[in-house]
Amino acid sequence: MDAAEWDEHYSTTELVWGAPPNETVVEQVFGLERRLPVGGLGVGELRPELPRALDLGCGEGRNTLWLATHGWQVDAVDFSQTGIDKGRTVASRLSRSVRGRIRWVHANVTRLDAADITGPYELVLMAFLHLAAADRRALLLHAVEMLSPGGTLLVIGNDTLNLAEGYGGEQDPARTFTPADLLADLAPAEAELRVRIADRVHRPTEDRDAIDALLVATKPVPEPPAEEPALGGVPQPPALDIG
Repeated sequence: MDAAEWDEHYSTTELVWGAPPNETVVEQVFGLERRLPVGGLGVGELRPELPRALDLGCGEGRNTLWLATHGWQVDAVDFSQTGIDKGRTVASRLSRSVRGRIRWVHANVTRLDAADITGPYELVLMAFLHLAAADRRALLLHAVEMLSPGGTLLVIGNDTLNLAEGYGGEQDPARTFTPADLLADLAPAEAELRVRIADRVHRPTEDRDAIDALLVATKPVPEPPAEEPALGGVPQPPALDIG
């Protein structure tokens, strides 16, 4: 669906997806470390608000709101103005400190640079964001570029198997994906990423279980440079005069 169709979809009920965050997102994100940028901060450089998250295709903001209530500074991006407005409405009922951690951005996720979304982020979340395969691949590789060292990429969406064996969700087979599809998409960035999970997960619904594809990967922290020996080599202890 395009932005206008999503606007219409979000305008029909109070919250299309409900208020609670996705359980798998909570399970994978809860407990992720808060960390400073590798290498520390430069002289006069402001300490960033941490941890920083990017929620791509945030919809009505259910995952964004959960992240913000748990201390994350979130850039929440969606091309549906109606969805973002509903997220803001829910956020208005929360504390000022939580609202202050969220930046709502009305933008197309395939044109993030134009919206000044550049990172770095300790978490990039793509939850049930179903794009054409070429757009998905490009966005995943861009997401890797925006990760800070040690940051996490979390992707979850309707698995292609869900069409035949699951329930609900995206019905266009060209926009569903499998864990293998995600791994193939990220293959050009394999040197920059360590995949922790690439698997199918079952999600209870009002009928039978839905089947989702899940990928969780981290960007390695660079090894600190080896210390060079002092000029003249490593000093040796004096020889012992025995005898």
